[in-house]
Amino acid sequence: MSSKRGQAELYFDSINAALSGLDRFLAEENSPLYKHGLIGRTVVPYVERLMQTFSCWEHRIGFARTFRISRAESGFPTYQNVLELENDRKRAKARLDDLPEADALRAEMVDHILRERAFPKAQQERMAERTYLEAIGKGDLFHPFVLPETIRVSVNPKTRRPYYVVHWGAFDGSQSLPMVYMAVVEDSSEEVGRMLVTDKGKLNENITIPLPVEGLLNPDLAHQFDDFAKKNSAYSLTPATIANNLDQDFEMLHPKQLRRFVLGPFYSAGITEHNSRVSDILSKVRKPEHAWLLTWTIQEVISIAERPARRGLWSSQPPREEFHIDTSDLEATRQGVSHYEKHALVPHDAYQALYASGDVDAVFGGYKVHVISGNQITSGI
Repeated sequence: MSSKRGQAELYFDSINAALSGLDRFLAEENSPLYKHGLIGRTVVPYVERLMQTFSCWEHRIGFARTFRISRAESGFPTYQNVLELENDRKRAKARLDDLPEADALRAEMVDHILRERAFPKAQQERMAERTYLEAIGKGDLFHPFVLPETIRVSVNPKTRRPYYVVHWGAFDGSQSLPMVYMAVVEDSSEEVGRMLVTDKGKLNENITIPLPVEGLLNPDLAHQFDDFAKKNSAYSLTPATIANNLDQDFEMLHPKQLRRFVLGPFYSAGITEHNSRVSDILSKVRKPEHAWLLTWTIQEVISIAERPARRGLWSSQPPREEFHIDTSDLEATRQGVSHYEKHALVPHDAYQALYASGDVDAVFGGYKVHVISGNQITSGI
């Protein structure tokens, strides 16, 4: 995407409105995602990371030459932008030390205007760079990979194993899609079991666990789990493949459920090109700031059984999970999931334009639609 200011402003206005709407939608207690337990509360911090990241990118275009989005695919910034932000974050302190302080730059700008009677472009760009580098250090960003975190610990009364709810994030490089993963994992490690589970098969209340905990709760497997998550978070891998890989790679970890929240595609009139029908209709929306559409998909794979361990004279095999794939649904089979949901968030003006065109069913077929109007979001339309 060119760094032309008008087009950039339109894109950032649209994506900021979409993410703010999604953030508000997820935070509401009556949000449909609360039917999924922790999904809403888990995804909100990642959306806020993304909002902070977009704020940094918006500052960056004040001095950088280009900013590119995946026009024909996700509608999100390309992976190169994510990597550039990460590199800038690592060198931010050193670069800030080389730049004049904000007050000095403001004084230079005023002096340039009075002396040269011209716009202080060079000083403005340095001010934009300083603002950008300072913003990088404020709050969490959506990095290429966001390390796992344990947010819940309990005990399965049937197996008497402790289990963890763990989440992590990834920005897919090939598809330019932000994603959030959540996994429910049982742990059959003897030492962890002795520490966390009582003789009655309950969680040991004498052990204080200051949730959330960085990484997997089991310290012996935490680093290995981080490495696994980083290597197995590509969008090209189906949830079933990731769950099976986890089951194969860790003898003592037993994945019972894996969810993936895939944000995107994002559509914006005059910017994205991945659906000509949607683009044509959105271009007719009266207010450009309302001419957008944000979609996301929730994918889930669950274990329906655990094959017991086999111990033999010549070989042995640890317990293995049997994951359910809904083969009666061709789309679920293609995605490699037990279940999936497709959602769309759209401003009221844009929904009216789609409705008036007669294209609502064609555009939103298979989606749960949420229409945003001011501070109100209406679902199930």
